Order: sequence, then C-alpha cells, then structure tokens
Amino acid sequence: QAILCLPRPFDYSQKNAVLVPVAALGVGGMLLYWLRSGRKIKTIDMGDGWWGAGERPPKGKEDTSIRPFKIETSDKEIEDLHQRLDRFRFTPHVEGAAFHYGFNSSYLRKVVDYWRNQFDWRKQVEMLNKYPHFHTTIEGIDIHFIHVKPSYVPHGQAVRPLLMVHGWPGSFYEFYKIIPLLTEPAKHGLNEGDVVFEVICPSIPGYGFSEASHKKEFDSIATARIFHKLMNRLGFKEYYLQGGDWGSRITTNMAQMLPQSVKGLHLNLVFIATQGLGKMIRTMLGAYVPWLVGFSREDARRFYPFMQKNVYDVLRESGYLHIQATKPDTAGCGLNDSPVGLAAYIMEKFSTWTDKSFLHKDDGGLESKYSLDELLTNVMIYWVTSSIVSSMRYYKENFSKDPTLSVHDRVSVYVPTGIAAFPQEIVHVPRVWTKDVYKNIVTYSYMPRGGHFAAFEEPKLLAQDIMQFVRKVEQL
Repeated sequence: QAILCLPRPFDYSQKNAVLVPVAALGVGGMLLYWLRSGRKIKTIDMGDGWWGAGERPPKGKEDTSIRPFKIETSDKEIEDLHQRLDRFRFTPHVEGAAFHYGFNSSYLRKVVDYWRNQFDWRKQVEMLNKYPHFHTTIEGIDIHFIHVKPSYVPHGQAVRPLLMVHGWPGSFYEFYKIIPLLTEPAKHGLNEGDVVFEVICPSIPGYGFSEASHKKEFDSIATARIFHKLMNRLGFKEYYLQGGDWGSRITTNMAQMLPQSVKGLHLNLVFIATQGLGKMIRTMLGAYVPWLVGFSREDARRFYPFMQKNVYDVLRESGYLHIQATKPDTAGCGLNDSPVGLAAYIMEKFSTWTDKSFLHKDDGGLESKYSLDELLTNVMIYWVTSSIVSSMRYYKENFSKDPTLSVHDRVSVYVPTGIAAFPQEIVHVPRVWTKDVYKNIVTYSYMPRGGHFAAFEEPKLLAQDIMQFVRKVEQL
C-alpha cells in the first residue's frame, strides 16, 4: 500500500493515460488488419498461362483486339451432314426399354428423319446471329462470346454487366431465351425496369466457337482467369456472374480469384464435397430429425431417400463422366465422326437431367420441354465446330487434378451469393451445406420446377431469381 501511495510525477501518469489507449488501438488495429488480410490471402492465385500453339510471343506482341464474328454455313457443310445422316445404321432396342438403356433407338430414328428432312440449319444460323458475336485472343486462344446490351436505357438507369457461363453438353445458345428477359425485363412484364443487364455469354475454350487449348492442364482456374481478362478487356471493373454445371465451377473460381471484381455470384448448381465423417453423421441424423442438422422440410424432401437420390441416381447418370475424366479422346473420336451418335450422346442428357421421370418415356420427354429445332441447334454447334472431343477433355483436365472437385472448397467465397435450387437437378445441396463454402448467401431459392438446364428450360423463373438476388445485393 505504501508503494502504491508513493507520489509519481505528473508527466508519468499523463504518458500512461495516452500510451495505454494508443497501444490498445494499435494492437486492435493490427489484429483487425491481420484478420482482414488473412481473408484476403485466402484467394486462388490468378497466375497466368499460354494455351496457344507454339511459344508465347514477346510481351506487347499479342493481339488484344475485339473482332466481330458471324456464324456461317455452306452447301458443302450441309451436304456432308445429310450424307452421314443417310447412312445411319439403326439398332433395334429391347422391348420396353424407354430411356433406361440410353437414347431409345426408335425415337432416335424419328429425330434423324426430322434432322435430315425438316431441320433448317441455315434458318438456325440466322437466328444465332441475331445477337452480336465476337472473338478476342486471350492467352493464345480465340475466345468466342456474345455481348447483348439493352436496346433502350432510361436516363439515369444503371445497366449491370452480367457474365453467364454454360456447361456440358450445353453451349452459349442455352441463354438465348433468358437474354431478352434480362436486357429488356419491362417488355416481358418482369419488373418496372429497376434491374437491367447487359449480358456477356462466352463459350468455354474447347466448346463451340471458342478455340481449344493446344496444351494439357487447361482447367476451370485457367478458364476463370481468361474470363476475368475478357471482362477487363471489355472495360468492366465490377460485374455479376451466373452459372450452372461447369459454369458454376468457373464463376465460383472467379469469385475466389478476384473477389474485388465480383459484385455478386448467382448459381443454379453448387459443387460441395459430401465426404467426411461429419457429413455422414448429419446425413444419417437428417433422415429422422432434419431440423437437428439444419435441413429444412424441403431439403429433406429433395435429399431423401439418400441412397436412391444421391447414390443410385448419380451412378446411373454419371457413366459419361468416368469416360470423359479418364480417356475422352477414344469415345470422342466416334462422336466427332457420327452426327447421329453425337445427337444421341448429347440429347440423352437433356432428357434425364431435365426430369428424372423421363427415363420411363419412349421419347425421353424431350419434346415436352424443348423443340427438336432447339435441341438440334445445340448439337449442331458441337458438330460444325468439331468440338465434342475438346469439350470432353475438360473433364480430364479438371478431375485429374481434383478427383472430388473439392480442393477449392478450402477457399471460401465471401462475395454476395444467390443460389437457385431446382427440384430436378441431378443432386440437391441443402442450404446449410452450401454455407461451408459460400459465406455470404443473400438468397437461396427452392425453385418450384425445372432441372439442370435452367436457363434453357425455365428462363423466366431463373431471370426472376437473378433479379431478386441483384436487388438485394444493390441494397446492401
């Protein structure tokens, strides 16, 4: 007590009164900086690449121009197709096969007949060219994209750039029905025009009119970097992203790579690892007490019975994946040589991935959701560009590095995220599981209908969900 009562100089006490708060602020500031910088460090390294033939040219010698592009066809191209269709060798299916063995051969004969005698590729080319197409060379390969702007923008109205990325076996054409809804929503009765987009739809390299990589290991990270470079080349500093299938993986990588450039990320499919003891226990408990593990009633309805929906159905639908993730060129050679084989291989996915019950229909339910013109136009994009093999290689390049597609789950996504969960999607990921990777979920919608090809099948539903998401992001 005597020591405590010893007189201390006034300046000593004054210094303490100043130094202690300053020190506390300094330590607090350092801690805050450490936490914030720690989050920044957890991004995917952007890196760089060269995927063109031969060596990379000296810096400054690369062509960075954006060149108008037009899809064209010729009599020779159409005659070659018709000759191949005429040589179609029919294989009878077993009785009662429906689509359980793959594409029903009797229905395939009808498709081939329509393709040969009624389908007008010239007319479809005109339709494809209704939107502006471009090419630009990035990292040595020509990237194809369409860029659609609103025809009229009221004074003071902000137009938001939106990059939409397709998957396999789709193409940029998947977005043709949703583009007018996003660029001119008021005309289609979607809203008062408060949310308007200009839409950029690139073709993944190796798909359609985008040049394929000439080198190995071209994966979703390389694609994400190229698409960031594309948006930057178009003059955008911030933009929204949307994707399903491979588009989901690519746009997620973009958000993990340059979060400062991504205003928001909207997905209609998420890749989340389901392995691990914790997930296994939650899966078992969720079957009996879903609320205990954070599952909603709708999650439980879509997720169970677990073995049927997450094992048997997935195994049945994923045979193609094993082939494409291991030796894609072998099967790809046959598909690239036979238009009928190509159509059967691609269009079968538009059956069961749209609605699992279509497995039991002789026509695969294909014309209940799409027209043959729409389905064959997508097939023709692969056929005339000879891109089926390079599109299949994309699986090998990604899965050989990351067999479970979960390595990037360790890098959290902090940008505002919207998820549209369609009931007929191949797998359902409960919202509580999406939070393992996507830390800032602004909207999570249980969509009333629709499957894997959301923009192609249910463009209005998807457009409404994108707009709802963007409105909320803009209010943050």
